[in-house]
Amino acid sequence: MARILVVGAGMGGLAAASRLATLGHRVTVLEAAGTYGGQVGAYRREGFGFDTGPGLLALPAVYRDLALKTGREPLEQLVGLRPVDPESRHLFADGTELVLPNASRGGVGEALDGAFGAGAGARWNDMVNRGRTVWEATRRPLLEEPRPAVDPADPYPVPPRRGLSRLLPRGRHTLADVAAQELAGAPGPSALLAEYALRYGLNPLTAPASATVLPYMEQSFGVWYVDGGLRALADAVFERCEKRGVEFRFGTPVRELERSGGRVTGVRTDDGTLAADLVLSAVPGLGVAAPAEPAPGRFTVLLALNGARPAGTAHRTVLHGADVAAEARAVFADRTLPERPTVQLLRPDDPLLVPGPDSEAAVLTVTVPAGLELTDAQQDAYADELLARLAAAGVDLRARLRWRETRLTASVPAPALAGGRLGQANEAGEPGLYLIGAYAHPGGGLARVGMSASITAGLVGPA
Repeated sequence: MARILVVGAGMGGLAAASRLATLGHRVTVLEAAGTYGGQVGAYRREGFGFDTGPGLLALPAVYRDLALKTGREPLEQLVGLRPVDPESRHLFADGTELVLPNASRGGVGEALDGAFGAGAGARWNDMVNRGRTVWEATRRPLLEEPRPAVDPADPYPVPPRRGLSRLLPRGRHTLADVAAQELAGAPGPSALLAEYALRYGLNPLTAPASATVLPYMEQSFGVWYVDGGLRALADAVFERCEKRGVEFRFGTPVRELERSGGRVTGVRTDDGTLAADLVLSAVPGLGVAAPAEPAPGRFTVLLALNGARPAGTAHRTVLHGADVAAEARAVFADRTLPERPTVQLLRPDDPLLVPGPDSEAAVLTVTVPAGLELTDAQQDAYADELLARLAAAGVDLRARLRWRETRLTASVPAPALAGGRLGQANEAGEPGLYLIGAYAHPGGGLARVGMSASITAGLVGPA
């Protein structure tokens, strides 16, 4: 039995702690904040409940595996889990509307043909099929195994070039190339592809073409909702940790790693030094190097609405930006608030999140530059602007507004992709230290931080 300290009680830390305790180790989790879950947070007021981080779950197999490996129970016995159908409703700048079914490749193709004309669905599905080749080539090295010694190459082949283009230097194939070449530059499908990149914290102009794996995963494996919001998933994993004997110390920031004899031997807190055989860190500055270019942040508006959620309302509505390139430049280059940006509106049909049947809880989210600072007045003004844009597109919530809260998240780490920036190796290269969480392999996102825990637990092994 090893004495293991886990620094950080985000989802990666919770998943790692539960796995390691199940393997027979003595695990203590140290968290600077007063609660667990990291960015999977919740806000409650006057009977309304909101996810303050991610609101939907992709690739639930990661947490199904966690539930089985740490308790021999299906995930559905721990949380209410249901597919979101339709998967999303999309409103484009030219007035076009597109409704996508959940986990139905054929249905997605038919929907695109109906919205954008014959052939649009076939082009999209051909592109997603290429995303499947990315998935098949990278699933094991990027999700299931420790980071390889040599970074995986982008498996998305560069298309052949003709004429004078053959004399130009070869560059990396980007998601923008995919939109231009495989989607024929069509504005609607191109904006649809760009939204996946923006939502995952990637620049749609420069992200590697392997990012086509993102729509492949969602459209093949589905998008899921956890009853009570995703915070309920954090609650379930925390409870599993407690059942496995994990000790938690909240309000305990770790100041530095302790070293002796060429290895990490513990950590130093304000209350003194804690010794350990192994330390797992998810915190930048404690073995984890913060990225040179942090991922963008999120501007979120929590909306408490009077009146029942209208029948037939889509769980997720996306109002696409007026100009993909301009939005990308504002967020990733100019570091300014994007004008007329892509807006995600989540409206869950969940009685657990409202004080009664005559009310509705909704969450509006926009991708904004990393580390953006806004005064309260600026946040209110931007929220007004976003609600006005939704109203102009036919989704007017302003008359029903009981109250709202705005929040600004500094940075949300992006997933690792072949051909792109990868997270740090889970074996830190220093005896006694392992890295987990969104800054480590295989990157950000609920599924990936769950896999970082699985990979690292495998490296540590049983007691």
